[in-house]
Amino acid sequence: MTLPASQAPDWLDAGRIRSTLARNAVEDTRRVAEVLTKAREMKGLDLDDVAVLAALTRPDLIEEMYAAAKQVKEAIYGRRMVFFAPLYISNRCSNECLYCAFRASNKALVRHTLSQQEIARETEILIDQGHKRVLMVAGESYAGAGGFSYVLDSIATIYSVQKGAGAIRRVNANLAPLTVEEFRALHGAGIGTYQLFQETYDREVYAATHPKGRKADFDWRVTAFDRAMTAGIDDVGMGLLFGLADWRFEILALLSHIAHLEERFGVGCHTISVPRMEPASGSDMATCPPQPVSDEDFKKLVAILRLAVPYTGLIMSTRENAAMRRETYALGVSQISAGSRTNPGGYADEQRFESGQFQLGDHRSLEEVVQDIAEMGYIPSFCTACYRVGRTGGDFMDLAKTGEIKEKCGPNAVGTFLEYLLDYGNPATLAAGEKAIAAEIAAMDPKDGRVAQRLADMVRAGKRDVFC
Repeated sequence: MTLPASQAPDWLDAGRIRSTLARNAVEDTRRVAEVLTKAREMKGLDLDDVAVLAALTRPDLIEEMYAAAKQVKEAIYGRRMVFFAPLYISNRCSNECLYCAFRASNKALVRHTLSQQEIARETEILIDQGHKRVLMVAGESYAGAGGFSYVLDSIATIYSVQKGAGAIRRVNANLAPLTVEEFRALHGAGIGTYQLFQETYDREVYAATHPKGRKADFDWRVTAFDRAMTAGIDDVGMGLLFGLADWRFEILALLSHIAHLEERFGVGCHTISVPRMEPASGSDMATCPPQPVSDEDFKKLVAILRLAVPYTGLIMSTRENAAMRRETYALGVSQISAGSRTNPGGYADEQRFESGQFQLGDHRSLEEVVQDIAEMGYIPSFCTACYRVGRTGGDFMDLAKTGEIKEKCGPNAVGTFLEYLLDYGNPATLAAGEKAIAAEIAAMDPKDGRVAQRLADMVRAGKRDVFC
């Protein structure tokens, strides 16, 4: 298939971004106070506001920003934390990303493309763990597996698997940029969110780190969401690989991208992922990132994103260790993966780490993370209701900005968490979960609490997949 020529976007102005950072580089206490006051209104921040926060170095001002991020996060999301697992179906790739184990020239990597039977087995294992939502991931090459139809078949296979009362209720997809026609087919397959990481918005860095393959075309990748949304996909997930370029430049460019989508389509992205570069098989760059992001700067950028786009989900993967993940929950993270494997077939064969994409930081099982989260007072959520009743894209954002979405998400989180506890939890997890659920219902608005209690009673009576 001949792919269309890509065009440079007019919304990505690197000169403007660097000028914005430069004119806000000096820490100004008065200006910081103004930005944080604005952020607490939960209406978002502009590029100058974000540049002000990115320049913070004083510990007291940083702590004030963290407090604002926590306030905003809890006002919108409450104490719930959405769970998912990645499901890698292939590690074959035609690109040459210098930081990635999947790159075409890495001969040390054991390549494998899962058959539909193997995908079904991986799905069964995830269901047995208690997962309800997966992110299907593939290397950027499907030629040997039947082309793009392999992706569509794989989505259908995941949805088809039933294990007792369990099933995967929502498949999100992290895939290479597609044509509009392919995106229409992907939308028709019933995905939830289409996720794509730009990796970096710095053109020079991008060219140096992606020298070969279709991914070398910066403009084809950076315009992928335009094609996806033109095709009818209204939930998209953005992401960057922090460590390639200056993180301050990256977040301003990311926010420029979101503003473009809002202007053209009326809605920005549904989620933002914030992975840092981690060691990967055969990659010197992954071991020594060009512009490493320190732990302190990493926490800052999470908090800044929460304040800048308050109604957008922030995803924290198992690249980070357990301690760092815990610290970022209060700063704005609203979705996490758990028990992850980044290699095709990794759930069925836990020794098959030689085919993984990168090194994990958090190796805990789903149950261990759920128990930890519950003991911290959070409510693990396995809810997929919004996707299934059409509360996506602009409809979701309209409910989120008025606060009405909490009337749905809060009770649904309680119901799906209790479902997990009764079907999959061990005694310790069940005890921690029951305590967290009781506290959550007691803290809810009385009307929402009654709805949550009704859903909980239905689950205890044996019903499953109940939501409002």
